Amino acid sequence: MIAEESTAWPGVTKPTDAGGIGFGLKWNMGWMNDTLRYVEEEPINRRYHHNLLTFSLVYAYSEQFVLPISHDEVVHGKGSLVRKMPGDLWQKLANVRAYLAYQWSHPGKQLLFMGCEIAQWDEWSEARSLDWATLGDPGHAGVLQTVRDLNAFYRATPALWELDHDPAGFQWLVADDAGHDVVAYVRRDRRGGEVVVAVNFAGIPQEEYRLPCPGPACGARPSTPTRRRTAVPASGTWAP
Repeated sequence: MIAEESTAWPGVTKPTDAGGIGFGLKWNMGWMNDTLRYVEEEPINRRYHHNLLTFSLVYAYSEQFVLPISHDEVVHGKGSLVRKMPGDLWQKLANVRAYLAYQWSHPGKQLLFMGCEIAQWDEWSEARSLDWATLGDPGHAGVLQTVRDLNAFYRATPALWELDHDPAGFQWLVADDAGHDVVAYVRRDRRGGEVVVAVNFAGIPQEEYRLPCPGPACGARPSTPTRRRTAVPASGTWAP
């Protein structure tokens, strides 16, 4: 069972025999509200709001969370996900892809509201179908392909979900690079498998970005941190 609960009441996902309420998962409304506020900012201003990207890791393991895009955030005049993004069409779609990649790689489960997977322009309405005709545009079809690719990679990669509720499954690599609008981290599974994730929210590609990269994920011994150069695209993650 999933609790659509937005307060800080403790123990929502704690077992009942341990004094909790016993839900399996709880909506992480803080993550949703913070990250949507962040991506609505112009990229040049995001450096002043970088904590909105990173604050969720302060409490990520206090409950068993699901990361939702709530129906309340894409209706009632708030605008669809793609309309929240600043910039031209290329930047809007790139920011949607980056946002979804961040959601899929962040600790916690994922809940995507219908229409976000095709970056439809209009708000969702119960009175009509989704805007499937949008997929005739290659950019919107590319967002759908991104979701397909993320789902396939996620299912095949235990590091992205096996330790979702255990701090051992996450390590920051870059948490404070507000000047480049980049975050990077390692996700791990129980057997030591690792995925390095870098997400670029700058709205432009960033060449020769230096990424601190310790451990087996970058071909180094665990005790030998390395720094690896990579181009960080404006459209999502880089994962060796």
